[in-house]
Amino acid sequence: MALYFLEYDLRKQRNYKPVYDVLATFGAVRILESLWCFNREKTNAAGLRDYFMTLIDNDDGLIVSQVSEWASFNVRGSPSQLK
Repeated sequence: MALYFLEYDLRKQRNYKPVYDVLATFGAVRILESLWCFNREKTNAAGLRDYFMTLIDNDDGLIVSQVSEWASFNVRGSPSQLK
């Protein structure tokens, strides 16, 4: 199982619900305002990017990163909270 970070910029319309709904099904943890982490199997960053692109508008931005190490300060959550 791999750890991924998802960060997004939802511009203009800012419809977060589709993204939040998927993150909830992933058991994701919010780290910063627009940064979440979650574990997934049998995928990669490009596949997750393509999936999340179906949930946002063409003017929005996102990045998906597979993470092996992290350090944080003054954040809302942590990957250690993932189940």
